[in-house]
Amino acid sequence: MKDVLGHATVLLEEAVEGLQVKPGGVYVDGTFGRGGHSRLILEKLGARGRLIALDKDPQAVAAGAALQDARFRMVHSGFEHLGAVLNELGVDGIDGVLLDLGVSSPQLDDEQRGFSFRFDAPLDMRMDTSRGQTAAEWLAVADEGELAEVIRDYGEERFAGQIARAIVAARQERELLTTQQLVEVVARCVRTREPGKNPATRTFQAIRIYLNRELEELESVLPQCVGYLKPGGRMAVISFHSLEDRIVKRFMRDLAEGDKLPKSLPIRAIDVPQGQLRLVGKALRASAAELARNPRARSAVLRVAEKMGGASG
Repeated sequence: MKDVLGHATVLLEEAVEGLQVKPGGVYVDGTFGRGGHSRLILEKLGARGRLIALDKDPQAVAAGAALQDARFRMVHSGFEHLGAVLNELGVDGIDGVLLDLGVSSPQLDDEQRGFSFRFDAPLDMRMDTSRGQTAAEWLAVADEGELAEVIRDYGEERFAGQIARAIVAARQERELLTTQQLVEVVARCVRTREPGKNPATRTFQAIRIYLNRELEELESVLPQCVGYLKPGGRMAVISFHSLEDRIVKRFMRDLAEGDKLPKSLPIRAIDVPQGQLRLVGKALRASAAELARNPRARSAVLRVAEKMGGASG
C-alpha cells in the first residue's frame, strides 16, 4: 500500500495490527514520515480517539499539516522529546506508540537531501534540515581518528581506517561537498563488497546515523514509551539495520525478564518481580509479496511489546 504521495509504508498492516488499536484510545506515531501508519491508525480510531504524530523533518511536518482530522495532532519534534511533547499537550498516558526508524523513501529520493549516492547532490544527510551540522561540514573538520571510529562503529565497515585516511587526504586537495565526491573517495578504499551493493553504502549509513544521533535518540525514547504506556498498551518498533534492532531487542527482552535474582535465592514464584513488558509474538519481517512491491523493506524488522499490569480502560 502506498500513501497519497506515492511512499510505500513498510509493514503497514502488521505494525498497526500489533498496536491493537482501541476506538477511544490515545496513540502516538513517533515517526510520521508521509503518514501511512497514521492514516491506518485513524481509520481504526473512533470519534473519541486521538493520534499525536511527531517528526523532525520539515517536509514530513508539512505533509502531516495537510491531514485534516480533528482527532489528529502533528508536532515538529524528534521522538526523543516524546515525554516533553506529551506533557505540553496534557497527555499523561497513551494506549500505543509506533516508531518506524530509518530514512523514508521521500528522503532517499530527494537528491537535495544527500542521503543517497544514486544522485550527485549536496552532502547534507540531516533529518531536520532546519538545524544541525551537515555531512559536508562534519567531514571538513573531523580528525582521522573520529572519522574512523564513526565509520567503523555506526557503519560496521571493516575498511574504516583506510576510508578515514583517504577522506583526510582528499579534503586537503578540495572540499568534499557532494555525494559523488565522497563515493569516489570511499570506492578507492573498499576492495570487496556484497554483490549489488555500492562500496559507499556502509560509510553513508554511518555518517547519517552519527549526524542525526539516531542510536542515542532511540535509546532515549524507548524508556519514555514504556513510562507513558498505560497497562495493556503496546509499543511497535520497526528497525532497518542491525544496530537499531539490537537496541530494541535487548530493551524489550530486559524489561520482559524483569529484575534478575540469584537462582539459589529462596523465594516463592509469586514473589518474583515481574517484568514491565510482555513480548508479543516473534519479530516479523516483510512478506515476499511486500518485498516484490517495495525492495526497501528487505531489512525491516518489527517487534511488538505490551505494558504489563492488566488491560487499560
